[in-house]
Amino acid sequence: MSIYTTITASLPFIEVDLNLSPQQMSMFINDLKYVIPCQNIVIRRTDKSKVFYIGKATDFARKSEEYMLKTKAYQEITSGRCPLSDMLCAVQTLLSSLLAQKALSFQQYSKISPKLNKLELGHYHDLPKPHKVGTPLRPIIACIHAPATLVSQFLNDLLASIYLNVAREITFINGIDVIRKLEKYILDGHFQTTTKFIIIDVTDLYTMIPREGALHALMRFSEKNSHHRKIGTLSIDAIMRMARLILDTNCFAYNNKYYQQTRGGAMGSAFTQVLANIYMFEWEQDLIQHQTVHEGMYGRYIDDIFMITNQTIDEIQTELEKAANKDINIKIHYEIDTSVNFLDVTITNENRQLKTSLYHKPTTEPYILPYTSDHPRHIHRNIPCAALLSAARICSDVQDFNTECIRIDMPLLLNNYPPNFIRNQFNRFFQSPTSTTIVSIDTT
Repeated sequence: MSIYTTITASLPFIEVDLNLSPQQMSMFINDLKYVIPCQNIVIRRTDKSKVFYIGKATDFARKSEEYMLKTKAYQEITSGRCPLSDMLCAVQTLLSSLLAQKALSFQQYSKISPKLNKLELGHYHDLPKPHKVGTPLRPIIACIHAPATLVSQFLNDLLASIYLNVAREITFINGIDVIRKLEKYILDGHFQTTTKFIIIDVTDLYTMIPREGALHALMRFSEKNSHHRKIGTLSIDAIMRMARLILDTNCFAYNNKYYQQTRGGAMGSAFTQVLANIYMFEWEQDLIQHQTVHEGMYGRYIDDIFMITNQTIDEIQTELEKAANKDINIKIHYEIDTSVNFLDVTITNENRQLKTSLYHKPTTEPYILPYTSDHPRHIHRNIPCAALLSAARICSDVQDFNTECIRIDMPLLLNNYPPNFIRNQFNRFFQSPTSTTIVSIDTT
């Protein structure tokens, strides 16, 4: 098996199979010592991508320090003492108290108690985002074996489904979900030649939500969606004590120092996403109400917001500025146009005709699972079929779909897929009942 297919001429990207065994990954790292004989480098997997990024260690350190200073979300533990034992004590004390009060069953207690044989302090690292200008870093706290990790997963499992049920109408699951809601908007008769699209990006959402503000939002959400002040078998008081515990024990090691996160939630903790969603759900209510009154549309995918309006640019900008100034912790950047890119969809209003096509970020590299990989062959067969299915669902224009077919074909060839194999998979897709159904729906 080839560990990596190619090292690109345009470093700093390296294509590599991300499903390597530990032994193969060790071979990959050892090979790089000969390929790149520089000691002052860092190799990281890129954010939302299948490639690794090579950068100077000094650049990574500088950007990390700049991020910490900008967000003011991390405080150094100046004593120099590892906080792991204190974190473990806090978790064990709370869980024992909840068990004694019968707020937790013994089965729940056993499930979320820290596993002492695997315990370790989280560590901070960054994932480069080469699809953005200046290659900023996404901060990650790797805390898979931290004392409160199982508690975080437990609360996420408890609250995430309830949140999605409450916020389903304004929550996007993926690009196809966006298109389905656009189609409903058109059927309702609101789509006009004056219709404009708005995309909003919330900056550093997970890190910037205020600790106490988020907990208060969680309290209100829990009270509103509880039954006899319980969600499932857990009381609101127990939920709030566990939530505070998770935030209190967000400690990690970085650059031979210990830190505590004092703002927001850890990127890497399961509970952080649902807590951020609940906080944002309160923040966005004014925009949702405004869009309802003016027959617009509003939806959000975590920190990316999509809106439709028939108001003038000045009118909608006034409302967006109100939203921008509503909460000093929520920083937004917005764009208003008749053609925008949201998630993996390009959405365009062409004289009252909705046009959608697949959007590819400019830095997208043509990397997929190499054909030489020793994965089961059905995995390779499914790659072109899944790509074609996505293109058929998203592309509203036949020409765009044909262009996408070529775009699918090229990475397959570059990753050593035999032409006959590619042709057979394309034929398999076009002869399948699924493709026939999609084409018949999209052309009606």
